[in-house]
Amino acid sequence: MVTELAAGEGAEKSFFEEFIELNTLGVTVSTNVMENVEVKKLMKNEKFDLIIIEVLGTESLLGLGEYFQAPMIGVSTFGTIGFIDYLTANPSPASYIPHMSLEYDSHMSLWQRTVNVLANVVDDLCTNFLLMPGQEKVYRKYFHNAKLSFDEARRNVSLVLLNDHFSLRAPRPYVPNMIEVGGLHIKQKPDPLEEDLQKFLDNSPEGVIYFSMGSNVKSKDLPPQTLKDILSTFAELKIKVLWKFELEELPNKPANVVIRKWFNQPSILAHPNVKLFISHGGYLSTTETIFHGKPILGVPVMGDQFMNVKNSVKAGFALRLDLRSLTKEKFKQNIQELWTNPTYSNAVKKLSKRFRDQPLTPMETAIFWVEYVLRHDGASHIRNAGQDLSFWQYHNIDVYVILSSFVVVVFVLMAVFISFVKKIICGSSKKSKIKKT
Repeated sequence: MVTELAAGEGAEKSFFEEFIELNTLGVTVSTNVMENVEVKKLMKNEKFDLIIIEVLGTESLLGLGEYFQAPMIGVSTFGTIGFIDYLTANPSPASYIPHMSLEYDSHMSLWQRTVNVLANVVDDLCTNFLLMPGQEKVYRKYFHNAKLSFDEARRNVSLVLLNDHFSLRAPRPYVPNMIEVGGLHIKQKPDPLEEDLQKFLDNSPEGVIYFSMGSNVKSKDLPPQTLKDILSTFAELKIKVLWKFELEELPNKPANVVIRKWFNQPSILAHPNVKLFISHGGYLSTTETIFHGKPILGVPVMGDQFMNVKNSVKAGFALRLDLRSLTKEKFKQNIQELWTNPTYSNAVKKLSKRFRDQPLTPMETAIFWVEYVLRHDGASHIRNAGQDLSFWQYHNIDVYVILSSFVVVVFVLMAVFISFVKKIICGSSKKSKIKKT
């Protein structure tokens, strides 16, 4: 179960409900793209050498590859999961790679591995029976002349760029056409801040807290009591706060709190006087805070945020609060611990050093591989054979069926043979007894 906020109230949604919502959203987005007037013009009048699309509930758009006879590159903004791995036949052993909906790390107990395997099975079933049918319908509608089936179109990708890096989570296997470009969106030299914000931060050597719940959850929709507790805490601590708050006014706002509907987050986090990030734990935000070396007070709400915050806590640069049980005492205690204990900032600075230690920037890496695909006409040589196998072939299910059948046949023949020998022996024994009598 994950939690979402709606109109300031917590509402639980099941894993299945999230998949259904993702399917609905994906079908709507894909349909809107194909119905867009400008897109229709492009499809009639343009030719392309390469096509790059995000592959999250928009798999039907992979039909553009065959339509334009151009190589396809997929982009995944949150790393990989089952339906992303499928595009390149990428291995993801459930023995040490936790499903993104679970808060496990790469070293799992027997029970956790069991749960992880089941989570992956459920994920595959939901993908195949809830998510892909809607995308296949869109694919058939807009690419009805395609020679490739929808399943073949899904695997007709030359490369997938992943917003991930081994230093951010844990080492794991990738096929050659799965490329890590975690932090792709982060500029090595941050954009300049507005003059008033720059002055505000420059004049705050004592430190500033940056607070943002991301784009999916609005701070303005937080429950009234939660807002009251947060404001009371900020008022008592008297630490300067920049808070992404989606309304012009915030009643009872302390003087030390500055609110705006939007902040240039990477540039804020890059400033040396920002000492703490209160975040929902989205992966883009987590990547930014690691890059800039800022500890986190994580308040996860949905999806992979729980796992991201769990990993951040384990890495030693974060603490976690449950939004539904947030109280003034807990909120204040966690901020004070992160603010006064250098252990957290030291841990994230060490991780930042690892993350930054790369031969090329993530953007340079992405550019190299995109151009590589272009230089080599789709780079079919880096596709692994698994992309051309069916589900049954890839998992050797047909082989196991044959081997199992062979074992069954051997046991049946052995049973028949033993039964036959037993009858002969028993028959001979009976004849001997008759002769004696």
